[in-house]
Amino acid sequence: MQYINGLEAFSGTGRSAVTLGKFDGLHRGHQKLVERVTEYSRMDGINSIVCSFDMEPLYRRLERPYQVLMTKAERQMHLEDQVDYLVDCPFTETFSQMSAEDFIRDVLAGLFHADYVVVGTDFHFGHQKRGDIHMLAAYQDQYNYQLEVVDKERYEGREISSTFVKEALAAGKMDLVETLLGYPYGVEGTVEHGKKLGRTLGFPTFNVEPPKEKLLPPNGVYLEQVEVDGKWYNAIGNLGVKPTVTDNGRMLIESYLLDYSDNAYGKQVKIRFKSFRRPEQKFRDVAEMKRHVEQDIACGREFFARLK
Repeated sequence: MQYINGLEAFSGTGRSAVTLGKFDGLHRGHQKLVERVTEYSRMDGINSIVCSFDMEPLYRRLERPYQVLMTKAERQMHLEDQVDYLVDCPFTETFSQMSAEDFIRDVLAGLFHADYVVVGTDFHFGHQKRGDIHMLAAYQDQYNYQLEVVDKERYEGREISSTFVKEALAAGKMDLVETLLGYPYGVEGTVEHGKKLGRTLGFPTFNVEPPKEKLLPPNGVYLEQVEVDGKWYNAIGNLGVKPTVTDNGRMLIESYLLDYSDNAYGKQVKIRFKSFRRPEQKFRDVAEMKRHVEQDIACGREFFARLK
């Protein structure tokens, strides 16, 4: 897969099947769009393209916090080996002024040479969101592409959307989040040195700072799975600011891997939040904290034993 940052950097040749959207989280609904594009690509021997609208410039312009279910690096990783091109399209002020008709002519037809355009039922584009599936349908003969509108995936009667995922995440319902996404929710980061307090208490931990833009579940203790050097380990982790031992307010994930004894400092790891255990809390002292952590570890071993 080739990753392209910005429409002006795209120089692909040949016809294509393209899907467009924000693709925040790449949930099960998004995956249906990607699957259809790859099917058209294999069927006709053409390029498969995911064009992802990058909303960060808009949020910066509006001075609003920019937080997402999936970072750009994570989206690249998820789509690797699935499509030929992932094109990030920054939602700049200039781009926001492009008319829907110009987008069809200059981007879909002129740049991507689209034979197939695959979108969801609520897809909008162009200045003031004037473009929709009806406009795409009206222009398909003129620009020689075939439009496919894919119905929403549903879960228990509700449409699966990034908003639905965010609601479940904010409630700490990690099993529901995983169901909606189709994969476990997590973060990636580099293991950094901490105070080594856990080591003195008998359960050595490591610390990972999550990406600033990454949406996180509520602060608390989670049953986790952590990948180190290509191998997955069951773990217990605290997501939060560790109020018992520090007051700097820095957000960290502190994880104890149940069956790991090597040194992970400086390594890139992946952390999956499997289940919420309890809220983060400030204990009276380290001894009380140790007792609760021991209970968390016992709970974790029971939880993962049931998964075998």
